[in-house]
Amino acid sequence: MIMLIPIKIPNTLLFISSLLYISIGRSLGANPVYLYHSCPNTTTFAPNSIYQTNLNNLLSSLSSNATSEFHNTSAGEGSPSPVYGHFLCRGDVNTTACRDCVTFAVKDILKRCPVEKETVIWYDECQLRYSNRSFFGTVYTRPGVYLLNSGNITDQNRFNRLVNETTKAAAAEAAKGLAGDKKFATKDNNFNGFQRLYTLAQCTPDLNASGCSTCLTDAIGSLPICCSGKLGGRVLFPSCSVRYEVYPFYNQNSTTPLPPPTAQPTPAPPSFTSSSNGQGKISARTIIAIVVPIVVAILLVILGFCFITKRAKKYTLAKRVDDITTPESLQFDLATIEAATNKFSADYKLGEGGFGEVYKAWKLWKDGNPLKLLDPTLVQSYSENEVVRCINIGLLCVQEDPEDRPTMKTIVLMFNSYSITLGVPKQPAFYNRTDVDMPSMGLKLDDSTSVGFPVSINEASITELYPR
Repeated sequence: MIMLIPIKIPNTLLFISSLLYISIGRSLGANPVYLYHSCPNTTTFAPNSIYQTNLNNLLSSLSSNATSEFHNTSAGEGSPSPVYGHFLCRGDVNTTACRDCVTFAVKDILKRCPVEKETVIWYDECQLRYSNRSFFGTVYTRPGVYLLNSGNITDQNRFNRLVNETTKAAAAEAAKGLAGDKKFATKDNNFNGFQRLYTLAQCTPDLNASGCSTCLTDAIGSLPICCSGKLGGRVLFPSCSVRYEVYPFYNQNSTTPLPPPTAQPTPAPPSFTSSSNGQGKISARTIIAIVVPIVVAILLVILGFCFITKRAKKYTLAKRVDDITTPESLQFDLATIEAATNKFSADYKLGEGGFGEVYKAWKLWKDGNPLKLLDPTLVQSYSENEVVRCINIGLLCVQEDPEDRPTMKTIVLMFNSYSITLGVPKQPAFYNRTDVDMPSMGLKLDDSTSVGFPVSINEASITELYPR
């Protein structure tokens, strides 16, 4: 378990730090997000046995083929102890993330299941499975795992219907195609003015369309059992999985299959020095004399361009810093400022500083229009979902009650993983209440989830292993 150390930071610094993490957090390397694993001890193998040798060969083969989205193979076929295995990466992750997840999984699974013959492990980015029996092309829905967000959604009946409709649409899209085709699809749908529903469905490509559809139908049918009225949930089977959230947890710009393994390099072109009659020969010295000056010239041009661009940026930055200290730098007339602050209403006041009173647009968030906080000229240069998520995290950091604010450790997780569901922020500090207080919009998290089967806590979600 990761221990979260509560560190309280002033509101302004905390908000600015949160915004910075969106740009630098994803560049930091991290292990795959572990979800769950199953390895029943009904069948085990002895150390240094033939099965262990075959298993090591299988895992090595899976790791070396992690440049593709899916790969299944076997080791020791024909021997008394064959091993069959596969890996499956989530359909929207890139090649690097897929390779890193599989490479990590082949080591992690041996630590979690050191002597079990049948295992399956799930991460947010990939899945790894092996067994002493062939399971290729066959639908398996056991063991099954539920993962859910314990926060409740408003208007649960309408939300549940929307979840059912949207996940079924994603499942129908994912099940198309023949065995061997990629079976992955995402669908989203509008729920209310500032919330959308995002869904994902995926099968192992070795299933045919009928098998994939059967598996996903079973998974979708299990969602009401675990996740009715919840902000998010997923069902994981060995052969398929479904998931829904109220934020974009997948890469919307990467829904095409990952590229195949790198092809062998093409033969080198014929040498320029060959000639049937000795004429037209170009010596290596001549080629070097021609190519080197050209390369040097190109490098000098690139360096010069970079130097000029850097100086121009410094000049522009310095000019902007100087301009902001003068009254002439104000970009809005009095009418615009009065409209934005409701004629300098105290309800919009954030605090006071060197330039006087400072106002904010908390009302825009409550009204479901957070994007109006941005300059309209930026409308073509940002992702709507990223901006709303960033504003949401920022407002969580400046809530009036310090106990409601997330710690820096939690903020890092929020920016680095879409599997973290964001709560709805409460009113910020310095926000002046009117005589009639607005009802609390905070996200209520149950201390425990009341269901009829064992539950295990998984930091960002609750994992429930259900009997079948």
